[in-house]
Amino acid sequence: MSDFAQDFVAHLVQLRKGNSGAMAVLRRSLSFSPGAYPPAYPFVERFVPSKRHPQDARRLALYVVAGLFALHPVSADRSLSSSLGELMQRRESASIEKRFIALLGADPETLPVYLRQVITLLAADDLGLDYARLLNDLSFYLNTWLDPEHRDRIRQRWARDFYRALTQDAHSPTTTQE
Repeated sequence: MSDFAQDFVAHLVQLRKGNSGAMAVLRRSLSFSPGAYPPAYPFVERFVPSKRHPQDARRLALYVVAGLFALHPVSADRSLSSSLGELMQRRESASIEKRFIALLGADPETLPVYLRQVITLLAADDLGLDYARLLNDLSFYLNTWLDPEHRDRIRQRWARDFYRALTQDAHSPTTTQE
């Protein structure tokens, strides 16, 4: 995991502890295209390298992760997909798998909408995720200039994590919560 991503998540954790107004602004930013809500700039732009253009994938990823964290500020040492797999195991709901498959099929422009829906599901059961890992993944996923194979590799890893979480939970005698 990159130090940059870890530092950004640590920044979000500090905002959560001391600035509820910032969390409200970041949640509100999810209603806009990533990076298009000026009140969120003071909380995110300091992490954007100065030579990056407004549609830079890393910049967009920072805004998406900041908004998602503000929506559900619970971190855990597992990927988004693993958390979603655990949720499906708990609820035994096929609709969760359908949402996950829709997430995998999302293009960079619609991905933030699907992520918001998934994070809302995780929040309902208080399941956290590794936001630094998500930031790193989104930095590639949202890059429309990269070869689509890069995005496919991320999708494949997400799918493996999701279905492994289902298998692990199904075979473990007890499930512990963090």
